[in-house]
Amino acid sequence: MTVQTPLGAAAPPEGAVPARARHRGRPEAIAYLFLVPALVVFTAIIVIPAVVGIFYSLTSYVGFGDWEFLGLRNYAALVTDPTILESYGFTLLFALVTVVVAQTVALALAVALSRRIRFATGLRTVFVIPMVLSGIVVAYVFSFLFANTLPALATSLGATPLEQSILGNPDLAWLSIVVVSAWQTIPGALLVYTAGLTSIPPDLYEASSLDGAGAWRQFRSITLPLISGFVVINTILGVKGYLGVYDVIVGLTGGGPGTATRSVAMSIFGGFTGGDYAYQMANATVFFVITVVISIAQLVVTRGRSVRL
Repeated sequence: MTVQTPLGAAAPPEGAVPARARHRGRPEAIAYLFLVPALVVFTAIIVIPAVVGIFYSLTSYVGFGDWEFLGLRNYAALVTDPTILESYGFTLLFALVTVVVAQTVALALAVALSRRIRFATGLRTVFVIPMVLSGIVVAYVFSFLFANTLPALATSLGATPLEQSILGNPDLAWLSIVVVSAWQTIPGALLVYTAGLTSIPPDLYEASSLDGAGAWRQFRSITLPLISGFVVINTILGVKGYLGVYDVIVGLTGGGPGTATRSVAMSIFGGFTGGDYAYQMANATVFFVITVVISIAQLVVTRGRSVRL
């Protein structure tokens, strides 16, 4: 191979690798300096408080004053605390139900809006509006609807079970949280599914139509397999988000009636301000471990999938 050099420049020796080729693919040392500010901020805001909090979870600290080292006694108490176990049960059930509702509706809307219909662009804009609204504001608005509008409508229609506000019903209050949380998170999932649907070549649908495939067969055999990676990402990110639900519950039920809709996040924040700091910090540590497990599951499930957002 002949190496051309500028006039007057000496040709590199045979077998020598150019300096640019040697450094290609390896970041320059200066690039690592740009990571320093982010690492400092992350360490100061996330890592150090987390380590301090985990340490205090092993003590009797109430948020101020003296404390005593207790070891794992706080963690052992969590396992037998019915209130904590109830909050975990509610949170997990709520997350699973809400992610099914939200992803089903978001996928249906994305498929419908991907068709050649009038005002599709305007409808996409309208459906995205809930994503930019404050969760607590949305919760207060829906609280009024569930407490006043819905019972009045049910009375006029003769729907006796709904004549009383579901927010005061321990068996139905959680449904209001599912509705509001799904309503607010559907737009984000809708955008992801829309991106996935636009990546499918239209020729596939045209060819299947020539073979006699209907809309349902096209969805089952073409659409769903090709956007499976997007479904996985939306589902796992949705579950992770719903596990930390807090503001919607505060605005709707406040964790009631009783403790029927009290989430893990509400228990943790309530302990921080109620003199139960160390105990709820142990709860937060366990909750953090669960979140990490879900994150690892996300990496395992999505590994090898080609998803371009």
